[in-house]
Amino acid sequence: MIRSKSHLPVIIDPSHATGVRAYIAPLSRAAIAVGADGIMVEVHPCPECALSDGPQSLTFDQFDALMNELKPYKQLAGRN
Repeated sequence: MIRSKSHLPVIIDPSHATGVRAYIAPLSRAAIAVGADGIMVEVHPCPECALSDGPQSLTFDQFDALMNELKPYKQLAGRN
């Protein structure tokens, strides 16, 4: 529906959409499945010390793992 209303890229923000770190990966996979152009993920070197959004932030290692996990999904969807 969004694509029919706008020429702009569709970006999904699983960090703010859920507010829960554990849901970022499943929502990121879903974003790829529905054809999103990108995802925006909250990252912090020490989420438990973050002044805001700590519970929905990934560490750098978690972010790296997520990006590696998503590679087969984006290839399957024909995305680069």
